[in-house]
Amino acid sequence: MQQITILGDGSLGRAVDAALLERSASGGRPAEVLLLGRPRRGRHDPGDLGRPDLVIEASRPEAVVANVEAAMAAGARRLIVATTGWRPARPRVEALLRETGAAAVAAPNFSLGVALFGRLVETAVGLFGPLDAFDPYLLEWHRRAKHDRPSGTALDLARRIADRHPRLTSTDELELVSIRAGSSPGMHLVGFDAAGETVELRLTARDRSAYAAGILATADWLERDARPAGLHAFDPVVDELIARPIAA
Repeated sequence: MQQITILGDGSLGRAVDAALLERSASGGRPAEVLLLGRPRRGRHDPGDLGRPDLVIEASRPEAVVANVEAAMAAGARRLIVATTGWRPARPRVEALLRETGAAAVAAPNFSLGVALFGRLVETAVGLFGPLDAFDPYLLEWHRRAKHDRPSGTALDLARRIADRHPRLTSTDELELVSIRAGSSPGMHLVGFDAAGETVELRLTARDRSAYAAGILATADWLERDARPAGLHAFDPVVDELIARPIAA
């Protein structure tokens, strides 16, 4: 039976735990899941992680490096990093993975809808970008308690827009607005505004089940083949999913 340890018992960690249990109960591959919250001593003891085949990091940005270190020490060689806001620690995480021969997939958002939404945005920029009449903008709304502003997803969308828009030289030139209010799990809106009309693309998350589904697909992708050591993007997982014929 596969051993999976989830680091972080917040809303995302609980959603992944529930998705794994539901998959096992419905006849999918069984897994023994260990869900761990914030350690009392400030960092996890590797012995507390069990003997994981896979570790899913879903905690806080400042804990990512320590959690990856604990996962490596516990023997895990497959990881999924679903936390956002840890970009400054990326070189250290990459070094840890390569030193131990481990493979990890990291993304600002593991929703399949978000991944495909990003590709739609790129196509839209290609259509509207050459037209001086249309100005691009980006609005994102998350729950009041979300710390990073803009979100990792918003930053990824902003990069996609700026990289392809002929009038933008960086994301700093894009009109980007972040809202932190209420309990919204996530809304992202990309628009193109002209004097006589506005065109908008919107993606709204109703709950975290979409994120959990993407994380489970990523876990399967990591297990299916031996992946090179280091950090991998979510895109190869998405490419495999949309390339498969849909079962009746």
